[in-house]
Amino acid sequence: MREMKKMNRANSKTIQFCGWAVLAIVLTGSAFAAVPGITGPTFNLTAQDAHLNQPDGSAVYSWGYGCSQKPSGFVPQGIANATCPSMQVPGPTLVVTEGQTVTVNLTNNLPAAAGNTSILFPGFQVATTGGVVGLITQEAAPGGSVTYSFTASSPGTRGYYSGTQGDLQVEMGLYGAIVVLPKNPPANCSAGYHASNLLAEQHWGESDFRLSTAAYDHPSTCYDREYLFQWAEMDSRIHRQAEAQVLDPTRVALCAQGAATAGCSLSVQTEPYHPAYFLINGRSMPYLMDPNYAAEYPHQPYNGNPHMHPGELVLIRTVGQGRWQHPFHEHANHVRILARDGNLILTPDGQALAGILMFNTDTTPGQAFDGIFYFTARGLNWDAYGHHPAPNTPGSPADANASLPCTPDANGYNTGDPTAINYFEWCQDHNKPLQVNPFGDVAAGGPATLPDPNIFTNGAWYGGTPYLGPDASLRATAPACDTTQNAGCTTLLPSNTQANPANERGWAFMWHSHNEREITTNNVFPGGMLMMMLVDSREFVIDESL
Repeated sequence: MREMKKMNRANSKTIQFCGWAVLAIVLTGSAFAAVPGITGPTFNLTAQDAHLNQPDGSAVYSWGYGCSQKPSGFVPQGIANATCPSMQVPGPTLVVTEGQTVTVNLTNNLPAAAGNTSILFPGFQVATTGGVVGLITQEAAPGGSVTYSFTASSPGTRGYYSGTQGDLQVEMGLYGAIVVLPKNPPANCSAGYHASNLLAEQHWGESDFRLSTAAYDHPSTCYDREYLFQWAEMDSRIHRQAEAQVLDPTRVALCAQGAATAGCSLSVQTEPYHPAYFLINGRSMPYLMDPNYAAEYPHQPYNGNPHMHPGELVLIRTVGQGRWQHPFHEHANHVRILARDGNLILTPDGQALAGILMFNTDTTPGQAFDGIFYFTARGLNWDAYGHHPAPNTPGSPADANASLPCTPDANGYNTGDPTAINYFEWCQDHNKPLQVNPFGDVAAGGPATLPDPNIFTNGAWYGGTPYLGPDASLRATAPACDTTQNAGCTTLLPSNTQANPANERGWAFMWHSHNEREITTNNVFPGGMLMMMLVDSREFVIDESL
């Protein structure tokens, strides 16, 4: 019951924030996310400075890890415009396979005044070569290098970050993620619903952009799509102070005599802490919904723009990279936690998953989690697919796609034909109306009376029902309207009539921080930690190469 109430609350909020649904679809175009990264097992990284672009027009001075030379490869395969600049925030996502020996060569190209730097790899037994002794690990002195080696002993998602003066260097942007893929993913990931979902994607011309078929070596960790989100915040005062000291002529002159010269080091106050920029993958809303590797963000290559089809299991990889805990709220359903910091959560006998369902998935500083999200429109008690058996225009034949049958499988879903547009529809709600008095839709009697889009105060901002109907645009924009036959017209203006690409239609669920201040940029809404999960109709091709 609690989950059902939550589901209803999420669905009603989609209608409430329907203007956001329009905005999200217009902004995204065909920009999706997946888990872009670089492959090893040897990585050559550098730490450097640059500026990060923010939606309020600011360019915030920052430090970040990047590639000192071209990596051995980029993932997922086929991703467009992939690059690994010499400085990026977050740092390059390092993708390796369980059992590999990983080597990370770090060169310190930060300004000399920044001093030494380093990388910590929590969860792994790390050996070091070269560098200088630091408080926590071996460090690279200005202009120097250090090598870290470890075995990727277990699968999962983890963070990496500076182990030197963390209150300053992590704040400045020295953090990233490492994804360890299972060496032997379970065989059952190629059966059942997973196989049908893959067939459906292939039918509509989609490529498989998963890094693996399972998150772990456990048979219950299979998934159909995946995304990585790294949450962090920035106090621009700290960044301005660091930049001013780095550029100070007196300090520059002293540093020219050597990094160990008295007066060369920085003295930046990191307390009190008042962040005004809230980032997911180094970007804020709406920038995070632009494509991966977009040219306008040369040092922020990763976006945060999840998509899915109904019935798919979406693996969420999330890392808390800042000082604060952020309550990550995924509208439309709870998230099943699989693991934290690469530690799969199992029952005492080690057989079954024991992770909880979470309404807010906490992004704790320094901690990573893997979780599974799904959405099917089950339990809404109305037809989410907007079927319309009548002709769109009087005298014309009915749209066959709009009157597809729904034959329930053993679990109640329409999974007999993976090529059907309404594949994975919850058949119990088939042909149930949402509206009390619909026009051009299924029969009247639904639970809601929706606004008339002709009312000016709603206008183009009203997105209509968040349905997945294949003829949604036609029903809203048909040239003729025969109200006596309820054909060819509707009182609803679907958001997809303004969408780019033109054939996108579906639900737009807000995924965001539940600390409302964190969905602002420099105290201006909207911004910050805010994105959309777009649940697309099956015929819309989700192309993660962009």
